[in-house]
Amino acid sequence: MLKQHARFHLGQIVRHRKHPFRGVIFDVDATFSNTEEWYAAIPEDSRPRRDQPFYHLLAENDDSFYVAYVSEQNLVPDESGMPVGHPDLPDMFGDFENGAYPLQFSLN
Repeated sequence: MLKQHARFHLGQIVRHRKHPFRGVIFDVDATFSNTEEWYAAIPEDSRPRRDQPFYHLLAENDDSFYVAYVSEQNLVPDESGMPVGHPDLPDMFGDFENGAYPLQFSLN
């Protein structure tokens, strides 16, 4: 049985290592769980390993808000201390406090 330990947690703000966006983690897959089309669209020399946690983010950049799916190897903690402005945050999380967002709903 494969055991994975996620380095980041729900409500944590992270940044992408290579691309200029940041976001709040709202879900984690223990290993890659997206479509093969999504994976194949990533240039081969940049494709992340499948055998690591992948994170769903409420993401933002300078131009827009969106949902991103990012491998653990491509994320770093956001140290800015600034909140994220994604409009869907209030649906899942409480108010920004201590550099993160507390869950606003119960998990099964």
